[in-house]
Amino acid sequence: MIPQERSTLSDYVGNLLSAGRLVFNAQEAERALGVEHGAFLDAAERLQRRKVLLNPRQGFYVVVPPQYASWGAPPPGWFIDALMRREDQAYYVGLLKAAEFHGATHQAVMEFQVVTAKRLPRIRAGRTVLVFYFRKDMKAAAAGIEDYKTDTGAMKISSPALTAIDLLRYPQASGGLDHVATVLSDLGPKIDPGQLGALSGLVERSVVQRLGHLLDHLGHEAVTGATLDILRARGPLAWTELDRQQARNPDFAPVPRLRNPRWRVVVRRSPEVDA
Repeated sequence: MIPQERSTLSDYVGNLLSAGRLVFNAQEAERALGVEHGAFLDAAERLQRRKVLLNPRQGFYVVVPPQYASWGAPPPGWFIDALMRREDQAYYVGLLKAAEFHGATHQAVMEFQVVTAKRLPRIRAGRTVLVFYFRKDMKAAAAGIEDYKTDTGAMKISSPALTAIDLLRYPQASGGLDHVATVLSDLGPKIDPGQLGALSGLVERSVVQRLGHLLDHLGHEAVTGATLDILRARGPLAWTELDRQQARNPDFAPVPRLRNPRWRVVVRRSPEVDA
């Protein structure tokens, strides 16, 4: 009877693809096929070995279209929204991956970066790794979250303004200051000044100071005026380091290259932007 079960699950998966669906859960497949859970798991495991199915979370399956069989998974943007609905979590695709969707494509992004209010382990999806970054105050980011169309529907991504803030807020995900500056050089003209100002009032001031300095340094002063006004309205600005790691490095620490009085940022080395 095992070949029968395997064939039936293959047919089920093929029918989903024909209907334009890529995701399903174990319970609905078991009901549709009239099989027990153990039999379904056996058949699903065989299809996973054949790279027909991906199982990124327990009970949640993604169909791998034939054109992506060599990759082991379809693009994560095709199933991230369904996955996060399965997790019952607000989310947005952010950081370098969002910047890439907004046209900042100097370098290929190896991670599919997702920001969510739940701490989740990374997921290997074929050649791609989905990495989740924790944000406690998801409601504060709501104004900077946009719908982005995909080949299978839509997903949530951060706007250029929210992306820019997050690049400074999550330095461990951003590839270093030179990389951030390179991305911001492309992203700057797409930032909405009013939205940047509104979002800046909801995050740490030191993050906004560093971002403001970088945007000005890159020639995007036109988008930072409202942000600086909102920042100053919150009270006097303390001095902050542009790169805190440099401040702890004895090669940089003794002599700052400059102090930016507008943003009250200490600069020990100006970032280099890739051509």
